[in-house]
Amino acid sequence: MQSVETSERPAYPPGDLAIWIFILAELAVFGAFFGAYAFTRMNNPELFDHYQQTLNQTAALLNTLALITSSYFVVRAVASIREDRADLCVRWLGGALAMGALFLVIKSAEYAHHFGEGVRLSSNTFYMFYLSLTFFHFMHVIMGLVILSAVLLKARRGGYSAAEHTGVETGASYWHMVDLVWLILFPLVYVMK
Repeated sequence: MQSVETSERPAYPPGDLAIWIFILAELAVFGAFFGAYAFTRMNNPELFDHYQQTLNQTAALLNTLALITSSYFVVRAVASIREDRADLCVRWLGGALAMGALFLVIKSAEYAHHFGEGVRLSSNTFYMFYLSLTFFHFMHVIMGLVILSAVLLKARRGGYSAAEHTGVETGASYWHMVDLVWLILFPLVYVMK
């Protein structure tokens, strides 16, 4: 008689299936936005190159590092809860939240600078895309922080374990989507010529 393996493999995709439907819809919207940006840029390269120089690439790079770090922290949080270490999961989620908050602070300072210089959606086509794309992403970061905060609070109350941690994986999946979008947005808007 063969013994039955009791080790559980993580579900794929991780988290709730509904979040993956939502993520795919969000990626489709961002993809359309990126496509419109690229098409418009091809038809106005001088305008886009000129105004791209007004962006703070250092701030954008710091934000990229903040989001990559936050994703690492979220990965560690998921690994910790799979090992039934809710205490470590909470700490890692706290670190991810701090990095996400840092992103918002840096991006807000960037917006304040541009608005102080008189930049508006109506300034020109480049700024219309820049402000629209980055603000749409900014709102997704806020939503991601709300989700991660809810996961952290539930983890702190003992709501997750090695046996049941779908909520942690669901929140992590959304957060990774937010990071992925930035990893496309950053070179597209700030770097590519």
